[in-house]
Amino acid sequence: MPSSFRDLRVWQDAMKLACGVYAATSAFPKHEVYGLTQQMRRAAVSVPSNIAEGKGHRSNREFSRFLFHARGSLLELQPQILIAQELRYLPKDQAEGLLGSASGVGRALSGLINSLDDEAA
Repeated sequence: MPSSFRDLRVWQDAMKLACGVYAATSAFPKHEVYGLTQQMRRAAVSVPSNIAEGKGHRSNREFSRFLFHARGSLLELQPQILIAQELRYLPKDQAEGLLGSASGVGRALSGLINSLDDEAA
């Protein structure tokens, strides 16, 4: 297993997703600064942050717990993207791109969680 969180592909992909969310929300209406914009950014940033924090713990059990937190934040972000699309803050193609990235990160998180569970068994 990679020694640094920066070496984890899932962390790299989560970082790209977070940066994509920041770029997308920069065009949201100003009245959403403390609403949907902030919620989406916080959820997106939470994903790579939890991966990194979990990787810093000594046990796979603790790492896995943080990966579940990351997955929870990812699941929070996905309906927010859909809401932004419904409100026409995001064009359909941009929303679909973010959702596709989120799905990829979700699959990678699940795979990593499963591999940690397999090591523990």
